[in-house]
Amino acid sequence: MQVSALAYSIIRSTDPQQWVRFGEDVAGFSAHAVPGGHALRIDERAGRLFIEQGGEDRYFASGWELRSKDQFEAGLSELTAKGVTWTRATPSELALRHVFDMAWFVDPSGNRHEIFYGYQTNFDRFVSPVGVPRFVTGDLGYGHMVLPAPAFDSTTGLLCDVLGFGVADILVHRPMGEGGPEMRINFMHCANGRHHSLALFEGEVPSGCVHLMVEVDAMDEVGRAMDRMQANGTRLMATLGKHTNDHMTSFYMMTPGGFALEYGFGGRTIDWDRHTVFESTSVSLWGHDFSVGFGADEQAALAEAA
Repeated sequence: MQVSALAYSIIRSTDPQQWVRFGEDVAGFSAHAVPGGHALRIDERAGRLFIEQGGEDRYFASGWELRSKDQFEAGLSELTAKGVTWTRATPSELALRHVFDMAWFVDPSGNRHEIFYGYQTNFDRFVSPVGVPRFVTGDLGYGHMVLPAPAFDSTTGLLCDVLGFGVADILVHRPMGEGGPEMRINFMHCANGRHHSLALFEGEVPSGCVHLMVEVDAMDEVGRAMDRMQANGTRLMATLGKHTNDHMTSFYMMTPGGFALEYGFGGRTIDWDRHTVFESTSVSLWGHDFSVGFGADEQAALAEAA
């Protein structure tokens, strides 16, 4: 199977209007009521984030795009051949996602992955309510996400073997410094030039996601988003910085889902035929003080566990 892009994410919310307000007032998305929930648009597609009513606030599923019906049917056959249990989408699930056909499976760490083909949209021009002119999407997909993977090796193996992902680079997270526990992170790409569409974090995350990332096409838009974050009282999770691996200049802020949104500019694209896998020993070239948000939460969790 060869996944072309990350097309959408499904998020469950006890109060979807919180996502409408955050999406429009802070992130600059446009929100629309759709069958089964709300769609947050960032381009010509009907939605990239779909919010559905639920009993808890959390990340629910990732939507991986295949190019054609033939690829989709071949993908289902491959899942079956490799012993992966999958379930076909219901009509209501297809209606919310605006896709032709979809099936889902759960990886060894409990993350739900949806493969689909074909999308439906009226191709109305994206108009941000706060004036964001453009998000970087298209063939690169809508961005990336970081998912929890306590069953790290088996989850990585399944996604590479079944969905055809490749590992772009790795990082070892040491929350208590040298000599303390180690948590690996694999940054993984699919069949496009975005440095990573998915990263796996070796640990538990109650919200089902560490963060999502969206990319704008001008650094000024990152600054304006920071201003909107402050004006709306949204919690900062990491200060402005530039990542070592994908060169994204970004900051992180909390969403109503209990996970963060990375808002960035300038991510590099990769020619995978000329790429060599590496381990980066630092998260960022500069900035990205995670102690203001992620670090504070992590230390509180460690203290509670002690």
